[in-house]
Amino acid sequence: MSSLAATALALSPLGAASALAQPQGPIGGIRVDVSRLVEQGWGPNADAIKAGMERELRTAFAGAIQRGAPVLVVRVRGIFLTSYAGGGGGGGRWGGGGGSSNDNLDSEAFLVGAGNRVLASYPVLSTISASYSGPWYLQDIDQRRIVSLIQNNVAWIRRYVAG
Repeated sequence: MSSLAATALALSPLGAASALAQPQGPIGGIRVDVSRLVEQGWGPNADAIKAGMERELRTAFAGAIQRGAPVLVVRVRGIFLTSYAGGGGGGGRWGGGGGSSNDNLDSEAFLVGAGNRVLASYPVLSTISASYSGPWYLQDIDQRRIVSLIQNNVAWIRRYVAG
């Protein structure tokens, strides 16, 4: 990487995020808390989201799990799916008259050591275009959108925790 590119990356928000994300080493286990989703009315879908998040986290951290290391705890704070998965522009001279058509998954990852001491925390807000997972008319589009959000969120958690 040229020094100009390295300087540009270091000055960008992405560079700042990677500078803050120091590798933490192995993790001792994975726990996902979706109690906030239950409170928000996600019902049985909260369990499916928890299972999906755990599955993706186990895959992402497969080589990093070591007994006795800090536990990775991910608290899912909210999932927001837009009601319309197409368009997004519209109206206005510069296309700004329409609403946003982005889906979001808000979480926070914690590394918890002995005595339930929080060693590090990483807030993560994943934002993906609602149309990323396919056309709105697919029967399983909402599930696809949630899976895409989970995968994106886990990728950022992996980046922050593992460096």
